[in-house]
Amino acid sequence: MTTQFRGVIPPVVTPLTASGEVDKASFVRSINRMIDAGVDGLFTLGSSGEVAFSTDARRREIIETVMNAVDGRVPVLVGCIDTETNRVIEHAKAAEELGASAIVATCPFYALGGMEEVERHFRLIHDAVPDLPLFAYDIPVCVHTKLPGDLLVRLGKDGVLAGVKDSSNDDVAFRFLADDNAKAGHPLTLLTGQEVVVDGAYMAGADGSVPGLANVEADGYVRMWNAAETGDWDAVRKEQDRLSALMRIVTVPQDVAGFGAGVGAFKTAMALLGVIDTNQMPDPVLPLKDENVKRIAAVLRECGMELARTPDEVSASTEF
Repeated sequence: MTTQFRGVIPPVVTPLTASGEVDKASFVRSINRMIDAGVDGLFTLGSSGEVAFSTDARRREIIETVMNAVDGRVPVLVGCIDTETNRVIEHAKAAEELGASAIVATCPFYALGGMEEVERHFRLIHDAVPDLPLFAYDIPVCVHTKLPGDLLVRLGKDGVLAGVKDSSNDDVAFRFLADDNAKAGHPLTLLTGQEVVVDGAYMAGADGSVPGLANVEADGYVRMWNAAETGDWDAVRKEQDRLSALMRIVTVPQDVAGFGAGVGAFKTAMALLGVIDTNQMPDPVLPLKDENVKRIAAVLRECGMELARTPDEVSASTEF
């Protein structure tokens, strides 16, 4: 069931209009661009997809837009991320209704519990939606709990989890997880959420990657995956070196942190490249402007990417 979830599966950025509505035309343009590049799937309503900023109605609109644009060409994983189990199950049932290929959930957050509650959380989600593969989303920077490898492998062996999307930025823990998963017979599909050390994750045994930077440049990640599949590690390293340089777009904004710097940089780069119409962000996050847009444009040029719009045009594209 999980063999379809290998390769490059970008976490789709959700484009917004200047007034903060879902920009469906830009959304379709971005999705087609990644599929044309050869990605193996798409992950909507992850962190890059603004799941934490979206009402239930907005989540449904995003899923419907993605499913209509994809039209069965690649599998679509849907983030069902919320503070507690019953809310996650509601999102999962909506995703199933709308045709999701798999669902992705973090552990509970806000009212933090122990590992017994975390395990129960994933088991209850699987029991409620048994026909959809369930991926655990390990992102401790947002949910303040690191998912332990022994728990993940146990849930994989029990058929609760189909895989893990690892955004822990803990390369040692990921390597141990890959080793333990292999020893257990590979019950889990392991996807790294990294952009900069994807090459190391592939060497450790990752089954694919979920790089947010692929919204900006998917071709390189597809080439890197194809090279890894054939064991051409020199080509893997060269692609990773180039993509690592491009990832500097998230480090150059000044006086901005977190989501506004990371996804804000992705959106700004996509707007500069003409992929989406604005770099608008969800409230209360402000879009990048002026000098920060110019800094991102400079990185794109240094990496050989041709701009379709000027920094001033992008800065003027939003209402805030």
